[in-house]
Amino acid sequence: MPEPALIGSYHSARRQFVEKKFARDTQRARLEWLKAKLFVSSSGGVTERKMAVDVSEELARKGQEIREMTRDLDLLKVDVDVIAMVIRLRGVSVAAGMQEAADSDPEQSPPGHD
Repeated sequence: MPEPALIGSYHSARRQFVEKKFARDTQRARLEWLKAKLFVSSSGGVTERKMAVDVSEELARKGQEIREMTRDLDLLKVDVDVIAMVIRLRGVSVAAGMQEAADSDPEQSPPGHD
């Protein structure tokens, strides 16, 4: 893959990762808010209120959605990391290739080494 396309892939993957992370964090905050709202609106002692929150099907579904979003986010992070690693490896190989060419070319030797 050409270098500009690789960098473009990195940019789009990183952007998608940040957008999905924001969406996941927003959903996570909403879930916590719903749990707090249910806890406050429930009657009974602390234990009964916590149990009401824990057995809520709606909150359980939302929790499952957040876990699925987290899994997707983790997979996207792997893609971003792999692309970044390829870019770094290519940068190292290009720099090493340039160094080898400079070492073999006597005209490219540093001044004072004649």
